[in-house]
Amino acid sequence: MSDTADGQIIIFSSPSGAGKTTLVKLLEKKENFFVSVSHTTRKPRSNEVEGKDYYFVDSNQFNELIQKNEFLEYAKVFNNLYGTLKKPVFEKLKKGENILFDIDWQGAKIIKSQNIKYQIFSFFVLPPSKEILFERLSNRDMKDKLIVSERMKDFYNDVKHWVDYDYVVINDDLNKCFREIMEAITNFIKSKSIIKQDINKIKKHVDKLLS
Repeated sequence: MSDTADGQIIIFSSPSGAGKTTLVKLLEKKENFFVSVSHTTRKPRSNEVEGKDYYFVDSNQFNELIQKNEFLEYAKVFNNLYGTLKKPVFEKLKKGENILFDIDWQGAKIIKSQNIKYQIFSFFVLPPSKEILFERLSNRDMKDKLIVSERMKDFYNDVKHWVDYDYVVINDDLNKCFREIMEAITNFIKSKSIIKQDINKIKKHVDKLLS
């Protein structure tokens, strides 16, 4: 069982471009919230900083960490490997620090499947529409249309995993979405309970996204 002084594991997942990373960065500014920095084999984007956004490694280095059983979770996403080291995460949780995970549904599933003594609260972020998602992806520094096309193809599979999460938000207004997340997290930390949601409303939104 988790000690009352322990930190919480707070997971954020979403289809690519739905805004989870922006939300996680906003939450990181709050007291006692820290983002888990993942290792990845993908190349850094123009605005990304080594050790802050990711630890950028090659395939050999990543596979060596797998062999040493250093990862809490790892997954292959868009032909690149992503993984979170156990040691820094558990050290922070023991100090009572809340750890934020910006990971895909595969990584989230692995973390939840393990016998971790710490409390886990998971969020799934949905975009307001496919059109807005496409626009967000196109405005990134991925000018290659093939990359955007790949992200959109995976969207249809990724979005179906919303049912595996504790709480679902629709990121149609960033500030509103962030306030909703903060309310849900505050309630969870204080009462260890999850605010009930209108599941039918979420289902209707997902059906629209998939249509």
